[in-house]
Amino acid sequence: MQQEVLLKNSFYNLRNIYLTVAVSVGYLLLSVLLVGFKTDQLVLIFIFNSLFYISVGTRRFILGFSIFIVYWILFDYMKAFPNYLFNTVHIKDLYDLEKSIFGINHSGLKLTPNEYWKLNSTSFLDVLTGLFYLMWVPVPLAFATYLFFKNKEQFVRFSLTFVWVNLLGFVVYYAFPAAPPWYVQEHGFDFIAKTAGNTAGLARFDHYFNITLFKGIYSKGSNVFAAMPSLHSSYPVIVVYYGLKNRLGKINIFFFTVMLGIWFSAVYTSHHYTLDVLAGLSCAFLGIISFNYLMRKTALKRFEKNLTKAISD
Repeated sequence: MQQEVLLKNSFYNLRNIYLTVAVSVGYLLLSVLLVGFKTDQLVLIFIFNSLFYISVGTRRFILGFSIFIVYWILFDYMKAFPNYLFNTVHIKDLYDLEKSIFGINHSGLKLTPNEYWKLNSTSFLDVLTGLFYLMWVPVPLAFATYLFFKNKEQFVRFSLTFVWVNLLGFVVYYAFPAAPPWYVQEHGFDFIAKTAGNTAGLARFDHYFNITLFKGIYSKGSNVFAAMPSLHSSYPVIVVYYGLKNRLGKINIFFFTVMLGIWFSAVYTSHHYTLDVLAGLSCAFLGIISFNYLMRKTALKRFEKNLTKAISD
């Protein structure tokens, strides 16, 4: 009985309460300063604090997934520092390069793959690609949840790799701002700062089901000039890599199918050029290889062990 009281007291100790309040208030104030107040911020704070204090198990769970929370916050804060303020946005040169390498001859014209599929879209592909594009977040998070309960060491490595690949992608976003294909279709080759997000070909999915799902998602985009690399194309590569490492058998067929589906969907819906997809694959490969190298050669291994211990039973 006394041991249970001590455990409860340590679980709800003042240090933890002060820390969570400080983190929550600090996050909210910084968010308001950088990107303005949004109800999503309160939802995130509520979820984090609820899981932190419900039980020991939920605390370990939310601490483990804090890696993904940090990624999401960084992505959101990119709105405050648009990449087009730091380097010239690539519009026409990227379009011309795409057409010269992957151009498709159609009715006497040479088209980019995006232009070709816009002219030859079908309801079947509209629905299929929309479903694939919806998987770019749920599949990695579902896989991470599986690893959390099955193998916490692999969960930590997968999560750190995921964030590392994103950080590499963010560096390219700022070094090489790039307009997506739909931008050229809507605005031509002139640069227009503060251009709003666009559902592009995914609007056909919304229209088919008479919903505004993708419209709601892309209205919250951090920066439309962050098309290269396609991190949508990077994420399934990381999932497939760790799926193979963990020998998940037939589930890896599903992961591989999702990967190919997302790659095709990115081009079909005019959200990315083929070049963007290839850059996303390169970013994933470079991220995985460099992460494994850093695990062997730096103190990252010790950090990974400490993090694994912190969320383990």
